[in-house]
Amino acid sequence: MKGTGFCTGLVVGIVATVLLSQGTMSAASKEAGTAPCLPADMVADYVHSVIQADREFYSTDIVERMQLRGIVFAAENWRETSRLPLPAQFLLESGRLVAQQRNGIRFRLISNWAINKTNRPATDFERAGLTEILINPDRPHTGVTTEGGRPVFQALYPDKALSQTCVSCHNAHPNSPKKDFKPHDVMGGILLTLPLPR
Repeated sequence: MKGTGFCTGLVVGIVATVLLSQGTMSAASKEAGTAPCLPADMVADYVHSVIQADREFYSTDIVERMQLRGIVFAAENWRETSRLPLPAQFLLESGRLVAQQRNGIRFRLISNWAINKTNRPATDFERAGLTEILINPDRPHTGVTTEGGRPVFQALYPDKALSQTCVSCHNAHPNSPKKDFKPHDVMGGILLTLPLPR
């Protein structure tokens, strides 16, 4: 009987604490006149963690696994053949689909050694960021820039070679300007752009 009373008290205490904390947060946000907001760098970290998890899973558990078993292979011309998109193409296509949603969020790969020249850095922020993430590969290069007169938050995260398959493909590609990548090398960056309120 004592155990039941304790459990009941614990549940009531937890529920009361949750309700009280929600009421306090609601009152605080009403006093301030605005809803609580997350900082842009925190939102960028959250979005990047999802992108990175998808990228790692696709690269290692789909592409590499299927190729090792001889089931299906990844290729640049995946649209014309019965092959998988390369991991970089998977990320770029995902970014294209996200950009179509018109919520202002965008992401793409950039690199000083991009095989496709359209994926080379195009702005001073991108060039500085690629240099910075080579020096400090454990944190993103971030800043507020403008696009079309509107402020945006940008974060450039290091894009590391996830597998030997990535390394081999880049090192062997005839259009690759760098042919000595090793696993876990920074090959470029994932550029994430978030709209900011005016």
